[in-house]
Amino acid sequence: MGRISTFRSYQFVVLLAAALAVVAFYYFGTERQNFSSTTKRIKETQANHNSNRNDADLTVDTTFTASPDSKHAGVEQNEDGVNTQAEDGEGVLASHFHALMMFTKVDKSRSLQDKFKVAMLSMMMHADFLDDEVLVLHFVSDPGSQKLGEKILQEFLKDATFKYEVLFHDELALTHKLFPIVEAMQKHFSAGSGAYYSDAIFFLSVAMHLIMPENITRIVQLDLDLKYKTNIRDLFLEFQHFPPEAVIGITREMQPVYRHTFWQFRKENPQTKVGEPPPNGLPGVNSGVMLLDLGAMRNSVLYNQLLQPNNVAKLAEQYRFRGHLGDQDFFSMIGMEHPQLFYPLACGWNRQLCTWWRDHGYTDVFHMYYHCEGPVYIYHGNCNTPIPND
Repeated sequence: MGRISTFRSYQFVVLLAAALAVVAFYYFGTERQNFSSTTKRIKETQANHNSNRNDADLTVDTTFTASPDSKHAGVEQNEDGVNTQAEDGEGVLASHFHALMMFTKVDKSRSLQDKFKVAMLSMMMHADFLDDEVLVLHFVSDPGSQKLGEKILQEFLKDATFKYEVLFHDELALTHKLFPIVEAMQKHFSAGSGAYYSDAIFFLSVAMHLIMPENITRIVQLDLDLKYKTNIRDLFLEFQHFPPEAVIGITREMQPVYRHTFWQFRKENPQTKVGEPPPNGLPGVNSGVMLLDLGAMRNSVLYNQLLQPNNVAKLAEQYRFRGHLGDQDFFSMIGMEHPQLFYPLACGWNRQLCTWWRDHGYTDVFHMYYHCEGPVYIYHGNCNTPIPND
């Protein structure tokens, strides 16, 4: 009996310890689950900048859905025009600033890799966000470039002092979605079959509002050959200045490229402002830096009418237009007819450096297009032009 009693006492102690362990597990475990997995990873990596931050934050996304590591309770607009989302469990609002870059063929081009390094390091050097803000970097990529991007972004972003997310989107999946929308545009604004800008993906910005999920209402699209001289957050604040009908913020073209492209229309209409230099002319636009108000694009009856194939063909015929620069050509053409759709960004937000047209027949007028007053916020090394050192 004594042995049995001793054995039962021992069982009681074991069961009591097990019960306490279960209670402790659920008590403390539930508290930890109040943080979304993304927020926990951000907090952990910010505690040690020397850790591999991208191991936590990099995700793969081919359908423009939310990152599987992020659980959002809802979406609304904040006063800066960026998406505000509530993290599950925390009840804390975090403003998400979305920026997208085309990241194709980078694995096969040392030049593109060098440009991307300059862009990302300069962006990180100047970027500054509030504690409840997240910079979401979207990359449209092919498999080879994505693999390279995942590797090099770990180095470029390791010293970031703010929260961020990185999403890769599959180029082929997006091309499949885009092709029916932009097929009619390609014959007017592409260099030809198989050419760089003939790919449907280079019309992404034109139909971004139809591709992105509705909870993303504003996004900035950026070229790779940029160098940032100021906080990228300040660019997003330009959304606040959009007039009522504007759907896109964009800078003017700083070369006489559209003076040349519209040559036949200009010949038939000698008094036109089309292709003329600023401040009174219509020099066209440059797509190196664009603010896309996706909400406004979705709601604009006029803009969506202009996407229809018959209206694209009608305007192209009216202006005798045939270009080769993809979305930039489309925006420049509709801007001649409907300038109210565009918010003119200051030239310093996309200070283009290319001087090709100066040496190809337009020396006498080049300076009128190239001149840019005011501070430079972003340099654009288009046509492989070297960007000034700091």
